[in-house]
Amino acid sequence: MRCLLNPHLLNQDGSTQSHPLMKQIELTGGEHAVLLIHGLQGVPTEIQALAKRLHKAGYTVRVPHFKGYGYMAGDNAHSVTPWRDWRNQVLLELRDLKRQHKTVSIGGLCIGAVLALSVAEEASEEISGLSLLATTLFYDGWSIPWYRFMLPFGYYTPFRYLYTYKEREPFGLKNEQLRRWVAREMSHKTSSIADASNLTLPAIHEAELLIKSVKRNLLKVTVPALIIHAVEDDVSTPRSADFVVNHIGSNKVQKILLHDSYHIITMDNERELVADETIKFFNNLTGRSMPDVSTDGRPVVSSAPRLSLVHAA
Repeated sequence: MRCLLNPHLLNQDGSTQSHPLMKQIELTGGEHAVLLIHGLQGVPTEIQALAKRLHKAGYTVRVPHFKGYGYMAGDNAHSVTPWRDWRNQVLLELRDLKRQHKTVSIGGLCIGAVLALSVAEEASEEISGLSLLATTLFYDGWSIPWYRFMLPFGYYTPFRYLYTYKEREPFGLKNEQLRRWVAREMSHKTSSIADASNLTLPAIHEAELLIKSVKRNLLKVTVPALIIHAVEDDVSTPRSADFVVNHIGSNKVQKILLHDSYHIITMDNERELVADETIKFFNNLTGRSMPDVSTDGRPVVSSAPRLSLVHAA
């Protein structure tokens, strides 16, 4: 139900505690900035690959750790803060970047995309563009457990501090090699990645409240938006992407459907395509050309995306 840690960012003992890359990522570039928001109870390194690609393209990139929203070693159910506090923290980061840069765009993954929409409802005039990745407005994917409908019964009882949702196969990943790695790490009780992959009930509840607010107020979002979603998303089907397209107030909306990924599209088979399309979209908004830069690692083979240009009324 949320993003996983990058396997290359663990300490040698398999833990993540005190790992420097769990902290805010700040990549200084040009006069155009991008603020990236990771998934619910995740860490900035979840979208580090996208951050590096944006930086190579000339952008200043910031990926903060948001207290009460992201994960830090030692966090528990009582560490979660209200969703409005999450939004306020993002607004502060947005305005700090805006003071120093010509434009600021925002990208978000999973619930991070929903949070980006909430911020845009509040401050559309301050944002150049949005990249909404695996937007989760409905938990209707094929890997969601059947008993999820029962969770609201625990929101207002002591059960809220006892229940945690443990990440399970396929871990939001269609890439079999990466999925096997995640499964191995989670099988070791001494590995803190298992703890980082538990979603607490207060976090789920606050995310639900955030989703409800965003659904009601999407018409207030007038920022140009790129929506990228996997057809086979195991957590949230393209229904979420379609909902944004059909209800957003922006008159410039581009939707891309991926055919070789599951939920975590910034880490899965089409991660380079996600970065390419995000850079292209932001470049068009800022009047910048697409630089000739090479990607890290071996190229990722991907099926061609289906693109839909939608102009809202």
